[in-house]
Amino acid sequence: MGLFSRSLDQLDDERLMELVVRGDEKAFATLYDRYHRRVLNYFHRMLWQDREQAQDMLQELFTKLAQRPQSYDPARPFRTWLFSVANNMCKNAYRHAEVVKQAATHLRNGVDRVEPVAGIGLDRALFSDRLQQELAELSEDHKATFVMRFQEDMAIKEIAAVFGCSEGTVKSRIFYTLKKLAERLKEFDPNALSDHGTTRTI
Repeated sequence: MGLFSRSLDQLDDERLMELVVRGDEKAFATLYDRYHRRVLNYFHRMLWQDREQAQDMLQELFTKLAQRPQSYDPARPFRTWLFSVANNMCKNAYRHAEVVKQAATHLRNGVDRVEPVAGIGLDRALFSDRLQQELAELSEDHKATFVMRFQEDMAIKEIAAVFGCSEGTVKSRIFYTLKKLAERLKEFDPNALSDHGTTRTI
């Protein structure tokens, strides 16, 4: 059994998905082990750093994959397909959150109250909080592109495959986002964005 497990670990994602479609639970477990931390971190960064919601979304995503593995498009690399599904789930969550927010505002008949983010008051922590706030102001696609590139360390080509767009479009989004963030966060050290990994070559 140990030998079989090791052989599964050596298979690429797409071969594992072929086995999952045939009902192989061990192949599914291998894919889950390979990707669950990265996808959880992606949801966490995209969904207001809400760890509980991120875990719920992770469970929902892999439950759907287990129940309907045939929904995977074998013509696409598994990783880009998986992040495409995760990104669409985030968009649905944004729409739901906006509906709830509007309803709550209407019921209170007042201005939405924003809870302060707990922190230790360090400049780095403050910058991280502000960065998240500014990312939340971006369009869904721009935010997702930023997170995939600089926090998930995905290549331009992979991100383009996730969105089904050209690499030039991805680069344009990144340049636009970095320019906007630099303007809005200019009160911080100019190197702050660099400290957060955004000096990677575009």
